[in-house]
Amino acid sequence: MENQTKQKLNRELNHSQEKLPIKIMQFGGGNFMRGFTDYVIDKLNKEAGFNAGIVNVQPTAGGSVHKLEEQGNLYTLFSRGIKKGEIIDTKQVISAIQKSINPYTNYDEFLALAKEEELEFIFSNTTETGIAYDESEDDYVGPHKNFPAKLTVLLHERFRHFNGAADKGVRIIPCELIEDNAFSLRDMILKYARLWNLDPDFAQWINQSNYFHNTLVDRIVPGYPKDDAESYEDQLDYEDQMMVVSETFLLWVIQDAGNLKERIPFDKINEQILVVDDIQPYRLRKVRILNGGHTLMLAPAILSGKETVKESIDDAFIGKFLGETIFNEVNPTLGLDETELKDFAEEVFDRFRNPFIKHYQASIALYFVSKFKVRILPSLLGYVEINKKLPLNLVFSLASLIRFYQGNFGEKSLPINDEESIVAQFKEIWTNGDYGKVAELSLSETAFWDTDLSQVDGLKDAVAKALWEIDRNDVETAYHNFIQFYS
Repeated sequence: MENQTKQKLNRELNHSQEKLPIKIMQFGGGNFMRGFTDYVIDKLNKEAGFNAGIVNVQPTAGGSVHKLEEQGNLYTLFSRGIKKGEIIDTKQVISAIQKSINPYTNYDEFLALAKEEELEFIFSNTTETGIAYDESEDDYVGPHKNFPAKLTVLLHERFRHFNGAADKGVRIIPCELIEDNAFSLRDMILKYARLWNLDPDFAQWINQSNYFHNTLVDRIVPGYPKDDAESYEDQLDYEDQMMVVSETFLLWVIQDAGNLKERIPFDKINEQILVVDDIQPYRLRKVRILNGGHTLMLAPAILSGKETVKESIDDAFIGKFLGETIFNEVNPTLGLDETELKDFAEEVFDRFRNPFIKHYQASIALYFVSKFKVRILPSLLGYVEINKKLPLNLVFSLASLIRFYQGNFGEKSLPINDEESIVAQFKEIWTNGDYGKVAELSLSETAFWDTDLSQVDGLKDAVAKALWEIDRNDVETAYHNFIQFYS
C-alpha cells in the first residue's frame, strides 16, 4: 500500500475503542516510557486482565503529546533483538494510554487528574536531571517547570479533594536512572510542602498513605527509527508518526512496599519484572556486568579499530577478552549467585550482539575515566583483595584506557570526550617518554580514581609493561605478550 493512501492510526481502525479507568498517571511519554512501562501495562491489560488506563502528562513545555492525541494515543512498538542466539522481531499496537495532557496549555485539566477515583500509580521518566529540587519554584500556583513541583501540587490537590483519605494515596514508581529514585522524589515533595507552607497534615499523608518504590530499569529504546523509517512504514498498513523501536530485553526491579505484588499482577506475564525487598544486588550486577562490560572493552576495542559494540563483541579477540574478563575477574567479586550472574552476563552479550541497534564506542567514551572508576575499579580492587594478585585482563583494560588518553594511535585520532582538566592532565602525563613514569603518574592521580592506585602491589609495573606492548604491537598481540609475561 502506498504511503499516501494510508489512514492515520486511530482507535476505530485498530478496534481499540474500549475505555479503561485511569489507574496510572505517567510523567513523560517519550521513547523509553512507551517502549517500557506502557508496553508492560498494555501486556498486563491484555494478558492478565489488569484493566488499567494511563494518562500521559507532558513533562516539558517542548513536548509532543499532541501527536499521540492525534492518533488516539496509539502507537506501534517494534521489539527487535536476540534471545539465546535467535533473532526476535515483532510488532504490536500499544493501546494502554487513554489520554495525553499538556499541563502548560491545559493546566486545569492537569489539576483535575487529582480527582480521579481509581488513580493508584504514578510512573515517571523525566531523565536523571528531572528529579531535582528548584527553590526558585517558590509559588504554589503553576504550571511549574520542575517535575517534583508539579507532582507536589497534584498530590496536594488530591489530598484536599479527598480530605486526606488514607485509601486515596498513590504508589509512586519512578524510572529515572538514579539511586534511591523514589526516596529522592519523596524528599523533594516534602521540601516543596515546606517551601509553600502547605498543611502539615499533607506531609503526614505523604509519608503514611503513599508508597515510594525505588526501581532499577533496563531496556534500550532507540525510539523512532528516523534513519530507517521507510522500511518500518512498509510493514504497516496505516500511518504511525509515533512508532517506537526497542530491544527485546526488559528488566524492571522494583523495591516492594505495601504488598505491591497484590496490586499489580506482574507474575501473570512473561517478563523479567522483579518485586524485591532490596534492589541493590541487581543494581550492582547491572553496573558491573552490563555497564562495566561496555567500559572494560572500550579502549582495547577502539585501539583495535572497532567502532560499534556489536562489531567489538563479534571480533574473535575482543569478544573472548570481554567474556573471560566478566566470567573470571568481575563475577567472582560480586558475592552473588554464580549461575544467576552467568545467565545475566550471557543475556548481556546477546544484547551487545543485537543487529538492530548501532551502539557506537565513541559515545561510550564520554567521561571514560569516571565510568571506569565507578564500573570497573571496584572489580579490580575487589579481585586483588580476594585473590592477593592482579586481575590481568582488567589491568590490561586500565592500561588501554591510559594509552587511549594519549589522544592518537598510529595515524588515528581517538574520540576523547571528557572534562578539560582530565584531558589536560593526561596530556601532561604523556609528555614523559618513560612508561614507568606514565604509569606512576596516571595511577597516583587521585582526581581520577579517588584513591592512589600506584600503591596497589605490582600494578604500576604491570601497567607500564602493558603500555610498552601496546605501543609496539597490534592490540591482540600486545595482550597475549602481556599475559604470557605474567604467566
